[in-house]
Amino acid sequence: MNETTICVVGNVATQPVYREPAAGPSARFRLAVTARYWDREKNTWTDGHTNFFTVWANRQLATNAVTSLSVGDPVVVQGRLKVRTETREGQQWTSADIDAVAIGHDLARGTTAFRRPNRPETAAPPRPEPDWETPAEPAGTPATQRPEPVPAA
Repeated sequence: MNETTICVVGNVATQPVYREPAAGPSARFRLAVTARYWDREKNTWTDGHTNFFTVWANRQLATNAVTSLSVGDPVVVQGRLKVRTETREGQQWTSADIDAVAIGHDLARGTTAFRRPNRPETAAPPRPEPDWETPAEPAGTPATQRPEPVPAA
């Protein structure tokens, strides 16, 4: 299937909203992406146009996003771009959504600390340790009786 996969760097614009429907956890938040450029006349960086995306996360990504993200956090979002057009009260509305595959803090603009989520312990039986010993040659087998390697053709 042909999908548009994008990677966007921006700031979290709204607090993530978490829902847990029958299909599994889901979260959404707005992402602000502002282009910056060097203005030669003013000799300074200048903000350009700001694009807003609605980022959707599902399953474990949704749970982790809600507990990790706050408004203003610099993030990198990778996912599938979905552009939707609908009519509301007689007006045409277009929105750009990202179905996120990965979300992370932008380490070019700060630091973060990674923590794995607590997972419930499962009562799995311990796995036996593999036997790493190589089998010994049978006693009384001289080296001359071993098969010779076949030369490659």
